[in-house]
Amino acid sequence: MSQRTHQRGSHRRRFTRRRTVGALIAAAATGAAVTTGAVLTSSAGAAVTWPTAKGSQPVSSTIEVSGTRDGGMKRFYGSGELGGDGQDEGQDPIFVLKDGAVLKNVIIGAPAADGVHCLGSCTLENVWWEDVGEDAATFKGTSSSAKYTVTGGGARKADDKVLQFNGAGTLTVKNFAVSDFGKLVRACGNCKKQYTRHVVIDGVTVTAPGKSLVGINGNYGDTATLRNVTIVGDSKKKIKPCEVYKGNNTGKEPTKISTGPDGKNCLYSGSDITYK
Repeated sequence: MSQRTHQRGSHRRRFTRRRTVGALIAAAATGAAVTTGAVLTSSAGAAVTWPTAKGSQPVSSTIEVSGTRDGGMKRFYGSGELGGDGQDEGQDPIFVLKDGAVLKNVIIGAPAADGVHCLGSCTLENVWWEDVGEDAATFKGTSSSAKYTVTGGGARKADDKVLQFNGAGTLTVKNFAVSDFGKLVRACGNCKKQYTRHVVIDGVTVTAPGKSLVGINGNYGDTATLRNVTIVGDSKKKIKPCEVYKGNNTGKEPTKISTGPDGKNCLYSGSDITYK
């Protein structure tokens, strides 16, 4: 199955029943829990307590965001065409952010459809995905100067990707928590239009199970910089911090080239990863 298909709904979810929304999780690490609604400082490996929603709002058609939208820690979840109990291909997002938009203090519940789409530079601040749908967020800007920032918040229950990087520019993920996932960030391996993409992971707490933190395309000059990463519950080190692929624009499945720091594409050292 091609990477192109993956990006639009191929990672089939274990939806035998609708998952309970609003359940709390705590990562199995030492340290004090984060207060409700607070931006997580993950680099210390602190336990992660999910915020309690201050009300819920069903979303039957995509909400467009220009400027700044503060959700006030309300839960938004799909209904109607966005409310299927499965993972249909080509779902629309709950939110779409125009160039320069900011979405903050939002909880995205289940069903989550295709989460958030950024059409250009954007900031996602203290956004929490309780049960990732098709993807948590997809970044689509076409300018090499586009900057996407995900700061605070967290995501869980992603059978495949959490953050899908289809566009150009730089994606920075800071002070974020992720658990029970496939890939935290994946640069599209076979989009029809390919770009050079840069990923920065800083202060992220990762709780197993998971497969990889970053997948990038070496032949397009992608880079991934990792620092202050804490991985919890992965004593056998099955989660790969960085994987390099040979991408294409033909729709074929990309080929994995290498795994681990290489000084060229995967930019980190062993001291940047702490295991708890």
